[in-house]
Amino acid sequence: MITEVVEEMNVLASSIRASQREGAARIDPRLQAFGLRILRQLSRNGPTHASGLATLLAVDKSVISRHTKPLCELGLVETQPDPNDGRAHFLAVTPLAVAKLDELRAGDTAIVHRRLSSWSTEDLHELRRLLAQLNTP
Repeated sequence: MITEVVEEMNVLASSIRASQREGAARIDPRLQAFGLRILRQLSRNGPTHASGLATLLAVDKSVISRHTKPLCELGLVETQPDPNDGRAHFLAVTPLAVAKLDELRAGDTAIVHRRLSSWSTEDLHELRRLLAQLNTP
């Protein structure tokens, strides 16, 4: 039975990746899916050091650097000096990124969102509970 559950999780993961690619393209056709993950993380957590962002996204800091440059060029991310350390900078979403993320949420056509929108509140609560249990180490 565990094998079947893992297979269903793999199908879900594929759907989520497709949804991320779709959402990124809706913000800007040049935006990669991982860039959207960075934007969402910064939007949720506020200005964050690149190293902290790398930890949150479970990637090497070089991956953050590589994906941050195009985000800055698109006007979606900016750097802000760290008031506690003049050598360090925070990464932060810009007002443009906030507006684009709001548009994306308002017209949420994400694959998983569409599928879950017809579920009952009780089923959604149960799924959230089970996912939280699965995600607890």
